[in-house]
Amino acid sequence: AVGQEAEHRMETVGKLFSFFFKDEKTKISGDAVILMTEMLKIFVEEAARRSVKQADAEDCDLVDIEHFEKILPQLLLDF
Repeated sequence: AVGQEAEHRMETVGKLFSFFFKDEKTKISGDAVILMTEMLKIFVEEAARRSVKQADAEDCDLVDIEHFEKILPQLLLDF
């Protein structure tokens, strides 16, 4: 069974995808939404991990947008 939070997350991802469809008749399957929701979750978690690691490497106690910007090019290549 899928929890309510996960259902809301999948609904949000489904709606985001539908914004980019050129034809109103285009649909996205439930399995595709589940897969993309999981991929986005993994992507965000990895971005957070790498940003924290970058901040640590710079002896910073706070992760800032600059840390994220530094890790983003490699993160996008890895995904």
